Amino acid sequence: MLYCPTMIYRFDQFELDTEKLELRGDGGVIALEPQVFALLAFLVENRDRVVSKDEIVEKIWEGRIVSDSAVSSRIKSARQALGDDGVSQRFIRTMHRIGFRFVADVVQGAPRAIASNVREPQAASPIERASTLDAMRPTIAVLPFRLVGIAGPYATIADALPDELITQLSRLRWLFVIARGSSFRFRNPVAELARIRTALNVRYCLSGVVEVRGKTLSVAVELADTHDSGVVWGEAFHIEVDGVHQVREEIVQAIINALELQIPLNEARHARWKAPEQLDAWSAYHLGLQHAFRFNKADNEAATALFRRAVDLEPTFARGYAGLSFTRFQDAFLHYDPNVEAAADDARRCAERSLEYDPMDPFANFTMGRSFWLKGDLESSLPWLDRANTLNPNYAQGRYARAFTDPMLGEGLSGQAYADAAMALSPLDPLLYAMQATRAFSHVVRGELDDAVLWIDRARRSPGAHVLIDAIGAVVHGLRGDDAQARQCAATARSRDPSLRQEDFFRAFPFRSALMRKQFAEILTRYGF
Repeated sequence: MLYCPTMIYRFDQFELDTEKLELRGDGGVIALEPQVFALLAFLVENRDRVVSKDEIVEKIWEGRIVSDSAVSSRIKSARQALGDDGVSQRFIRTMHRIGFRFVADVVQGAPRAIASNVREPQAASPIERASTLDAMRPTIAVLPFRLVGIAGPYATIADALPDELITQLSRLRWLFVIARGSSFRFRNPVAELARIRTALNVRYCLSGVVEVRGKTLSVAVELADTHDSGVVWGEAFHIEVDGVHQVREEIVQAIINALELQIPLNEARHARWKAPEQLDAWSAYHLGLQHAFRFNKADNEAATALFRRAVDLEPTFARGYAGLSFTRFQDAFLHYDPNVEAAADDARRCAERSLEYDPMDPFANFTMGRSFWLKGDLESSLPWLDRANTLNPNYAQGRYARAFTDPMLGEGLSGQAYADAAMALSPLDPLLYAMQATRAFSHVVRGELDDAVLWIDRARRSPGAHVLIDAIGAVVHGLRGDDAQARQCAATARSRDPSLRQEDFFRAFPFRSALMRKQFAEILTRYGF
């Protein structure tokens, strides 16, 4: 596990535990609001200097605009928890017009024993828990697009596209989207990016330019990080003006799916800059996602540890549990954990916990559906996967999951349609190789072996493809009679995992058709599995 060693700060009769997020006194644990604890820890950790109000806002509120009274309120609460006040200032001293400093003597060390009458901290209310989790989510403002030239009857696109984007992005449970009434007040992002960050308290800003040249309409979009004014992602779309309304939905979907990839990647980049002990739940989660999508044992273990840290920090963090379900699924699916049954049970339990805290999250429903695959119960997975797609029609991984399940049940045509939809929604998805492999399976089910070979070879060449993709390659080429190619795929699979056997293949791909299983088994036996 990647947990950091406990850091204990002792002062007077108190202990501040930065891993368990506890302030302990002689009477036991003292309940603190999360922001108050974070503020106190920040002051203690920087006790050798004066900390300015701006630093506090940047650290505790992530740079969002807050009033002086909000900072004063948290300082007051921290003092009250320590039995201090603004007059004596025994622990937290106010340096007028400069900032604050923690002035008590501090010793770092191991935790000491606490008296038996330990008081449990008061449980946060559902509203408080929701507020804490909301504060962790990335925030975005979608601005009205800038219109260049004379657009005539197409001028409304500059407002219509961002309006639709706001509506669709609001369905993403992990992203906080500023309402149109506020974001549409800003129409010059280049000049006003810093002001947008301050006024709307957002980390990200999506802006665009619409230009009509003759019969061509161009839409250029840009995602900026308001903290450093850096461009995170950009794209341009060029369409015929006569077909603008027909392809408008496609543009919206393309932008949304790009943001679903680019924002988490940027969040993970920021998380890497933090020391492990400074990761909050959201940062740990996004860093965990980056490891999880590398699809190897070492990164999967690292991702599991980060997801565990996320739910330890925020016990009601639904996506943290979904992340744990995802990695434990990988442990069972790819046999990273020799105790496959235990990994499969963990995948189910973590998905259930995720749904308990947020039943409307598509990722939670996705992981719940996939957990049934590990037990060979494909039919029971379908309602959960369909629910994920209903909650977010643009959810590429949800479409991929159906693309996987349908061929297992003998539905090749619908599996192909789901695979195509998944790849169209997210052409750069970390699971692209899996989408391509499921497309290959859909052709195998329909007896279209030439097409199946085409798609499995694409899957094998895609980044992140795991060992089972090579095993599928051996089966598909073997069915087509390509002995040399089948042997090459099999040799690659065995070099990557010498212990891979037929049982692992059929556990991962529980085809219902007895005839297909028999054909696959013959091929696998022929090539040494």
